[in-house]
Amino acid sequence: MNDAVLKGHTKSVPYVRPDAAEFLAWNNARPESQTGGDMSPQAMRAWYSKRAGICDLPVGKLAETKDFLIPTPAGEIPGRLFDVRANRSAGPVVVFYHGGGFVFGDLDSHAGFCAEMSRVLDLPVVSVQYRCAPEGKWPAAPDDCEAAARWVAQSPALLGRSVTSLVLCGDSAGGTLTIVAAMDLRDRPAQVPVIVQAPIYPSTDEGEQYPSYQEFAEGFLLTRVGMQWMQFHYCADASSYRAVPMKGDLKGLPPAVILTAGLDPLRDQGRAYAAALIREGVSVTFREAIGNIHGFVNLRKAIPSSNGDIADYLAVLRLQIEESEGLRITTKASV
Repeated sequence: MNDAVLKGHTKSVPYVRPDAAEFLAWNNARPESQTGGDMSPQAMRAWYSKRAGICDLPVGKLAETKDFLIPTPAGEIPGRLFDVRANRSAGPVVVFYHGGGFVFGDLDSHAGFCAEMSRVLDLPVVSVQYRCAPEGKWPAAPDDCEAAARWVAQSPALLGRSVTSLVLCGDSAGGTLTIVAAMDLRDRPAQVPVIVQAPIYPSTDEGEQYPSYQEFAEGFLLTRVGMQWMQFHYCADASSYRAVPMKGDLKGLPPAVILTAGLDPLRDQGRAYAAALIREGVSVTFREAIGNIHGFVNLRKAIPSSNGDIADYLAVLRLQIEESEGLRITTKASV
């Protein structure tokens, strides 16, 4: 990996996939990609949407996609259904929370991944466009995500599916929100249970200086300066588990499928969360995309090797959903 990619990074680095290195060289050469400083949230949103359009795969074939509004205590927020089937019997539904540092990202930026989830898992996926900062500062995002999951759990007529259980999933900021929503719904259950949490490269322990935070602070897409910029706009209370999940009680959470990236400043936070769950007796399946970077979920066209990581993650997730849903049915029948 050359100096142009590393942007002055002088320490030795672990294995970097060739396609990830090519993408980083392209991305790091663009001033608009450098989150932080005086960049406005609006400018970053525009670049993020443009990059997703260039670097991710299209939605592809589905039987149904449908946009609707999800009611929350703070007002309606957009949602979108992705389903490989037009008609279904009762079953689990995946609720997806997009990444983007709590500042950018939307239903479109992760549409390709949501469609792929529906095809591989053979389940409906509801993507949630929660309020982003700075217009919606913390705790707007976790409030919206909790409310959206509760709404889906009620099998609303607008959704057109009968819901037996929830699978919570999200990447990056959405991975954090996945964990927070799982904790909120554990403490005050929804109409149906959360049977799996599946965060992808989440931030779980922001106040701790893990080695990966320093090692990959520059040149690997997500930067220290960029994260500070996001935190400035999000204005989260770092003493709350709804901002820093590792500060909360992890007992009794649903089984987890966790995916991290090997070249991610958040990598060690994902590892630490997996280890903490295991210590509390929670079932965990952990995967790490070696040689890949933060954000690869919607960079599949630019980093084709990411398709293998996603295929592996979804295969494991499907098995966990089948196991958890089977256990739910068995337990309910025996009561």
